[in-house]
Order: sequence, then structure tokens, then C-alpha cells
Amino acid sequence: MSSRTRVKICGITRVEDALAVSRHGVDAIGLVFYAKSPRNIDIEQAIEICNALPAFVTVVALFKDAEEAFVRSVIDQVPVDLLQFHGLEQEDFCLKFGRPYIKAVGMVGQQDVAAFAASYPASRGLLLDSHAIGEDGGSGHVFDWGTIPESIRSQITLAGGLTADNVARAIEQVRPFAVDISSGVESSGGIKDEALIKAFMNEVKRVDCEYE
Repeated sequence: MSSRTRVKICGITRVEDALAVSRHGVDAIGLVFYAKSPRNIDIEQAIEICNALPAFVTVVALFKDAEEAFVRSVIDQVPVDLLQFHGLEQEDFCLKFGRPYIKAVGMVGQQDVAAFAASYPASRGLLLDSHAIGEDGGSGHVFDWGTIPESIRSQITLAGGLTADNVARAIEQVRPFAVDISSGVESSGGIKDEALIKAFMNEVKRVDCEYE
């Protein structure tokens, strides 16, 4: 397991927020293409954000039960590195686009995470979130980290209700490959707060140093 926890900040809607998270050392940003989300953006916004990013920041496009044509329209126009499927998409759908992907798992009501993972063998990883199966993420709530099987902890991205106040405890308990945050670094829906970003990143770096 790597001693450095990777960080993805999701729900980027503005160029200035993309630049702010990049300044503080984020590994990836998430762009939401889901109309019901307050962080939803259009293709023109996404292109503007991607064009402003420095090198070595991964761009993740998030979809939830989107039509195939819509996903193709986005990835044909936006320089996306990784796809994130947050709905009830099956493995065959996720593989249609010729891009690496990760699959989100709603942990409320999830009985067997390891079996879920086995049904997505081509996924580059699982993102464990605090919503119920089939529901939307971004709720800002934490789920019981003790329900995560030990066998997959080092491979997952942990999401759901993370903030600067609890991320160190989450990393100490779970030791995930990555953490994902959205509302925990926002002043309002879709608007990131640089002070909260800095505090969050500092906590991740601090706890990582204790494990080196």
C-alpha cells in the first residue's frame, strides 16, 4: 500500500476552483455531468476548466445512469482521463467508451461490497459513498467505515461526508488508496472555498507523514 493518500476533489464548476485545488496538490478533479446535481456543468464549462489545469492533474467525468450518446458527446469534446459511474450501470456499459473507469458504490443497504467489486473486474477502483444504492451522492453524510472489508480497503476511494475535521481519522481507520471530497470544501453548492481546501489537504498530508 502506498504511504501517500491520493485526493480527488469533485464537483468543480469554476476555473478559479480548479486552479485553487491544483495549487494545494490535489491529484484529480471531478466534473459532474448529471443534471440533478447542484454541481452539474455543461460541456463548454468543462472545456474551459480543463484548458486551465496544469499538467499532472487527472480529470474525472462523473455520470449517473446517463444515456450512451450523452457520455460519448462529453468524452468526444472534453479531455477526460477517467470515467466515474455513479448509478446502476453494469460492467458492459462502463466498458463501451474505451476509457478507464471507476465505479461508485452506495454503502447504505450494501450487503456485500467484495461481491459488488467482483462484478466490475475491469474497474480501476471502487469509490465508496454514503448514499443508498441507486440514490445520488454528495449528501455530506458519513457512513460506517467499519463495514468496509479489510481485503479491499487499500484499493478504494473513500467518499461521503469527509471534511478537514474527520479525514485524518478516516485515513487512520481505513487506509484507503484515495479520498474524495466535494461539499466538505464548499461555501455553497458547487462553490469551493480555498481555506477549506487548504485545511483538508494539510490534514491528509499530516496523517500521511505519520505513516511514512
